[in-house]
Amino acid sequence: MKAFAALLDRLVLTSSRNAKLRLMEDYFRDTPDPDRGWALAGIAGTLSFASVKPGVLRTLGLERMDPVLFAYSYDYVGDLAETLSLVWPSSPGAADENLPLSAVVETLQRTSRSDAPAILAALLDRLDVPGRFAVIKLVTGGLRIGVSARLVKQALANLGKVEVGEIEELWHGLEPPYEPLFAWLEGRAGKPVLAARALFRPVMLANALQEVDAEKLDPADYAAEWKWDGIRVQLVNEADTRRIYSRTGDDVGATFPDLLEAMEFEGVVDGELLVGSPPGDTRTFSDLQQRLNRKTVSAKMLTQYPVFVRAYDLLVEGDTDLRGLGFLDRRARLIEFLGRLERTRFDLSPLVDFASFAELDGKRRNPPHPVIEGVMLKRTDSPYLAGRPKGPWFKWKRDPYTVDAVLMYAQRGHGKRSSFYSDFTFGVWTGPADAPELVPVGKAYFGFTDEELRQLDKYVRDNTVERFGPVRSVRADPGHGLVLEVAFEGLNRSTRHRSGVAMRFPRISRLRWDKPAREADRIEALTALLGEEAPQEKASRKSKP
Repeated sequence: MKAFAALLDRLVLTSSRNAKLRLMEDYFRDTPDPDRGWALAGIAGTLSFASVKPGVLRTLGLERMDPVLFAYSYDYVGDLAETLSLVWPSSPGAADENLPLSAVVETLQRTSRSDAPAILAALLDRLDVPGRFAVIKLVTGGLRIGVSARLVKQALANLGKVEVGEIEELWHGLEPPYEPLFAWLEGRAGKPVLAARALFRPVMLANALQEVDAEKLDPADYAAEWKWDGIRVQLVNEADTRRIYSRTGDDVGATFPDLLEAMEFEGVVDGELLVGSPPGDTRTFSDLQQRLNRKTVSAKMLTQYPVFVRAYDLLVEGDTDLRGLGFLDRRARLIEFLGRLERTRFDLSPLVDFASFAELDGKRRNPPHPVIEGVMLKRTDSPYLAGRPKGPWFKWKRDPYTVDAVLMYAQRGHGKRSSFYSDFTFGVWTGPADAPELVPVGKAYFGFTDEELRQLDKYVRDNTVERFGPVRSVRADPGHGLVLEVAFEGLNRSTRHRSGVAMRFPRISRLRWDKPAREADRIEALTALLGEEAPQEKASRKSKP
């Protein structure tokens, strides 16, 4: 445990990507099996403990110290694992004991939910502060050490001097503690042979198009297609073993049994999962959210929110791997492939004609459908490569919407923001012009600079009119109030909000000290985005400089 705890501690404090890679490579090289395999599972997010939930940890903390003191400590530190590891009473000799990581993991995996609190408490008693922190991070499943699953696979590739794509190909066919994987990487055994079918293929991702990139690119080398606002999926059918994977490789097929049933093909398709019925009926992301993350899907839900896939690419056809072909060659195979499938469940993502990036920019700003969130640029001869290589693919998203809203409520943040009011609720005007009232339309806690955060915090403290527990109500009326320019990616209908709308990814882009509160936008500026009304004032799109 000591070596794993030291690794986590150093990864948290290390900002350099290459330094993080070296730390993980050294740990995997020097640590024996199965400890390094369990550490790999923990860092990569493939380790879970069904018997231990965050509520158990809070209860254990409250049993060992005054509840008010624990609440103050948690609020100040901002992280449950760090708080518990620091305030947990130390036991004599705990700093000298070095439990194997494998023993800790295997003990917790065998534990029932009823026995988990006592067994976890006994483990924490035997560990020092870094060890307690490591165990709590493992059982809660969120390490937050600045290491992505892709980065840890790169460390493995460096260790074995192989391509990271080979690790990606094997990953979903292996299980912790990954002993065959390490044996291959160290040259003690051959490459693992995967008996499982319908495995995930690592997806190809795009880089955001920057102005400097556009100046260097030749439009004739690229094809463009719309970027649809759904979820990226990979459909796999091998020997009638069917899987639907998310972009990160999670199997989400149980949520979409209707789509699984329609996958009457042999191969691997990359596309966007949407709600509706092609070609004309493509619904919004809010409709798709009705289907996401459900363990069971009712017959009514299947009827109300049918899903289909708008195909981007064909990776495998039958037994033939097409990823080495150029984009246009794969697309020709995809068109022929889709012609044999059910058209209500699969269709082709259309290409966008353009002769120059200026022409494409105009189409990007005014797409033909509200479910389009931008365009993708794909080099016509690019093979399908794992990860995010620079050059072959670019994404050029629409500029965000902006609306001027009035600050209404504020709440203090967590951790280093615990002394600042940093979480803000804002609203727009509704009702008659002679007696308007504010209706909340969103919350945001980022987008501003540190200096702007200090200004916002001072404004909240100077203009508080009421307190509701941790929330402060700020003075906000037509004559007084702070206007915030809020940027957001889109708008959905909502029955959970009094305004009837919910913003996607709102953030505060500017403090409008220059604008009186009475001149902030009205609710019609937002509902116009949903096509429900046609008022004179509309939410604008913020153009890039």
